[in-house]
Amino acid sequence: MDSSNSFTIEEATIQEIHQAYAENKLTTRQLVDFYLQKIDTLNPILRGVIEVNPDARVLADKADQERQKNGGGSLGTLGDLHGIPVLLKDVFGTKDEMNTTAGSYALMGSKVARDAGVVEKLRKAGAIILGKASMSEWYKFRSLSGVPNGWCARAGQGVVSTSRIYAEY
Repeated sequence: MDSSNSFTIEEATIQEIHQAYAENKLTTRQLVDFYLQKIDTLNPILRGVIEVNPDARVLADKADQERQKNGGGSLGTLGDLHGIPVLLKDVFGTKDEMNTTAGSYALMGSKVARDAGVVEKLRKAGAIILGKASMSEWYKFRSLSGVPNGWCARAGQGVVSTSRIYAEY
């Protein structure tokens, strides 16, 4: 996914990703697959992602189709985040197949009535909800002093300092 003009996904801005889309150097599906592979590789170590959206690839394909119908170049009527994958903290409700649990097993399987306001805006702007990021369970509300920062029942203890780990990959 590294192009001849030194485009690299790891360092790309949203504007550069849209430019790569417009120049047919990258598809949303390729970008989503890239991030899903990174999650598969790093998440066992970092424990930063609670769950991945099972519809992420379908949503990526849909974004690619919409861009082609729109002429493939400029965003036109598409949202400013069209085809950009994002992770949401597990406290933001999403009306889809993902759980919204605030990091707790107690809310597994519960369904929210609608997307949270910020999720509605992200979707309207064209963002692909890639998954849910880990968080300190219930924002540490149940135990302000007895549980370390980054501990989540669903993901375990998250890694706080990641610079060494990312350097290895």
